[in-house]
Amino acid sequence: MFDPDDPRSALSVPSEAPRVGGPVAAECAAIADLEPRRVGSGPASWYVRGHNFVTQYAELREGESLDRTKQVDEYMVLLHDPETAVRVDTADGTQNLGGGTLLIVPPGQSRITALTSGPITCFYSAASDDLLALCSNADSYLHPRAAVAPFAPWPDPPDGFHLRTYSLDVPDQPGRFGRIWRCTTLMLNVLPAQDGPRDPTKLSPHVHDDFEQGSIGLYGDFVHHLRWPWSSDRTAWRDDEHLQCASPSVTVIPPTTIHTTEAVGPGAHQLVDLFSPPRRDFSERPGWVLNADEYPAPDTT
Repeated sequence: MFDPDDPRSALSVPSEAPRVGGPVAAECAAIADLEPRRVGSGPASWYVRGHNFVTQYAELREGESLDRTKQVDEYMVLLHDPETAVRVDTADGTQNLGGGTLLIVPPGQSRITALTSGPITCFYSAASDDLLALCSNADSYLHPRAAVAPFAPWPDPPDGFHLRTYSLDVPDQPGRFGRIWRCTTLMLNVLPAQDGPRDPTKLSPHVHDDFEQGSIGLYGDFVHHLRWPWSSDRTAWRDDEHLQCASPSVTVIPPTTIHTTEAVGPGAHQLVDLFSPPRRDFSERPGWVLNADEYPAPDTT
């Protein structure tokens, strides 16, 4: 279902996945429609979860800090605003970092302090259970979703856990899809920014067998087009949906749902896709995962 020019056309075709538990609705959480949550003296934050992940969109004022005292696993921090500047304290020491940077923060204690006011977005696995109750859609996950494959972290990095930083200034390359990084628990694809609307004749409807996709709109307006396959039970069928989401927003797309996202309207659009654990199909494509040499894939033998 991909355009022949789309690098994803080389991926293997998903199998006919079993429809476990019936179709599940997608969720679009627009930050402007939600009340912020604060943890202690921390920044105003908005939390949205998937089955295996949690997103935190935070507006840090200069001098405010985001603290993780007993973080159980790695997490990612995206400094997408070029004017952002932060100080990061971990067991490795202290680093000052500017916008246009992706951080992978090690387990344990860490603190991110704003040197300038601005937004940051953090991504955690659902093992950070202290964050789950803060999520605006927590009630959607009161019961585990059987259609999502059981979560298992990928192997530890051979050189151990430490703060890792990556510039988002990665030029496009023919045959490579997006700008993808992974850690032991998450995979993030920072898609290229787009000026103006997406060509409606070059959309990319596709489906994931057994994992959710988190789509984070950082700026611009998007429509998530969604279609649910029919089962033998007509009473469980769902109508097509076209969810219009103004940024910043987080949309969670369930497994087996045919979906594609369209940037609409003028101006700049920036979308980031989140997966937990990392995707094996993306990881198997040479050169797609930009830090693959730091994080081994699971042994399949």
